[in-house]
Amino acid sequence: MSVAAALLRPLAQAFPVSDAPWQGSGRQAGVLVALTDEAEPRVILGRRANHLPLHPGEVAFPGGKREAIDRSPWDTALREAQEEVALAPGAVRPVAQMPSLLTRSHFEVLPCIGLIPATIIPEVDPSEFDSAFMPPLRQFDGREGYRLERMPYGSTEVYVPHYQVGDDNVWGVTAAVLARIANLVYDAGLDLKRNWEDLP
Repeated sequence: MSVAAALLRPLAQAFPVSDAPWQGSGRQAGVLVALTDEAEPRVILGRRANHLPLHPGEVAFPGGKREAIDRSPWDTALREAQEEVALAPGAVRPVAQMPSLLTRSHFEVLPCIGLIPATIIPEVDPSEFDSAFMPPLRQFDGREGYRLERMPYGSTEVYVPHYQVGDDNVWGVTAAVLARIANLVYDAGLDLKRNWEDLP
């Protein structure tokens, strides 16, 4: 077992990989949390292209909406990662599969977590991402740059996690996934103040 796999063991035990097909219907998406297989794993994040109608310029994992050809969330996540950052599906070793998170726009997002070779360099499709970067996973342990902000949701407000990573603000579902991973891998103790598996 590699050092990275040993580090991620609590994550794998909490959220075992499943090959189960997509369940339900509606607005569903699969994202790939691609972590490099090295002692201090890095994670692939992309800056969404500014011309996109949804969430332009925001930082996100590779991933996207479920398509009719996708049998499972892994199919969706791997297909999208290949399209967006040229990550070959065969380069990904599945490690964990987190429960789906629900966004304020009523999207069900299912994070698939896998290890990739440390030598991989993402190549972005400019129709999807303006650029990509690979910060250390440990950067999301909350020691610096983490905050919760109250944001409007209908007639009320909800807590939404944010990370400041250089000039980038990583927030929403992407930040919530990273915080949940940091809590298991690094015992970060980050309080999200809501259950992202339910609507606010």
